[in-house]
Amino acid sequence: MSGLASLLSSEAWRALVQQGRPRTCARGEVLLRQGEEGTYVLLLTSGNVKIVRSERDGREMVLALRGPGEALGEISAWDGSCRSATVTAVSNCLVHIVSAEHFRRTVRRFGAEETVLRHALARLREGEDVRADLADLPAGERLVRLLLRLATALAPTDAGAPPVDLELSPEDLARAAGLSRSAVAAELSRLRGRGLVRTGRRKVLLCDLPGLQTLADQDRRSWNDRMMG
Repeated sequence: MSGLASLLSSEAWRALVQQGRPRTCARGEVLLRQGEEGTYVLLLTSGNVKIVRSERDGREMVLALRGPGEALGEISAWDGSCRSATVTAVSNCLVHIVSAEHFRRTVRRFGAEETVLRHALARLREGEDVRADLADLPAGERLVRLLLRLATALAPTDAGAPPVDLELSPEDLARAAGLSRSAVAAELSRLRGRGLVRTGRRKVLLCDLPGLQTLADQDRRSWNDRMMG
């Protein structure tokens, strides 16, 4: 388990899940919609989802992927605000629906308010990091950094880790990276040539996460050198 489940005690996470109503969701199903009232939280116990935010200019930005152990919609359920993004299943999922009131009550019962708030702030900062990358990084490094960020939410990135299927299409990656489809295709071809990824019609498989991290570090040093020069 990752996400909020990895930060809470096992007893607290289990209590939250047990209070929820289980629901299975098919790939492509919208679980939460941006702008809706946050009256409940979804606890993801199986499958993966993508977090997409619609911008004022009509663009859609894939902010993140989330895997088992994540709480979805906890920010709006905690403070009564509207959903800030849309959550869509990218694989078959199992979620447990917990009302906002029960979520808040259980978190307080286990003394985990600070943990939940820190987690929520980290997610907000992650969104700001996405925007910073789009503004500052060249295309190649931007895509590699995006792949690593998405993969980190789903699997460990250490040596020997199995390949990670992002279950996203190249079109999804183009929207997430703020690049054209042709630019993403060119960068994915470069990564395929290095044996770092494999791609299909709706598949991007990360074969070598440590290798991608090494490439990101090299790109960052090269970019810094150019800026200093």
